[in-house]
Amino acid sequence: MFNMLKHFITITRHRHMVMRYCFKSGLYLQGLLHDLSKYSPQEFFPSVKYYANGKYSPTSKERATIGYSKAWLHHKGRNKHHSEYWFDIDPTTKRYMPVEMPNRYLAESICDRIAASKNYNRKNFKREFVLDYFLNEKDRMIMHPNTKEKMEELLRLYVKNGEKFIFKYMKKNLRKNK
Repeated sequence: MFNMLKHFITITRHRHMVMRYCFKSGLYLQGLLHDLSKYSPQEFFPSVKYYANGKYSPTSKERATIGYSKAWLHHKGRNKHHSEYWFDIDPTTKRYMPVEMPNRYLAESICDRIAASKNYNRKNFKREFVLDYFLNEKDRMIMHPNTKEKMEELLRLYVKNGEKFIFKYMKKNLRKNK
């Protein structure tokens, strides 16, 4: 029961933080709808079972325990701000390939990454953590090269110029797929 309450608080704090950032970026509907699937039984209960004291995602612990994460498989298929959502069969090669993420979801993804880093590093947070996390996983990520390049560029702008700048920049340049 304790894990259930703590997990609920963690995901709600994260969701509200992303919502604020999306609003600042002009992504009002995306902010309101962000990560609602985390409250579904398919994601919520496995995450409660593998709750990790709010220090990192329970999906990592679930993956380490059973070899995959049921919660993550459900989550990534319903949330367009995750690059893993953007896969389709290439008409030429007939293989699943990454598809370029539309800018509005890339902007939501940036908001999500900033909020997650703040949530998991509450007392020790530094802007560099967001970029460092991306750079550490970048070579393992299967993401469209253009999406990967844009994401790194946006995260570097965030580290250099801060939140106020990046949200204003995304509002002006990304929400309508310019």
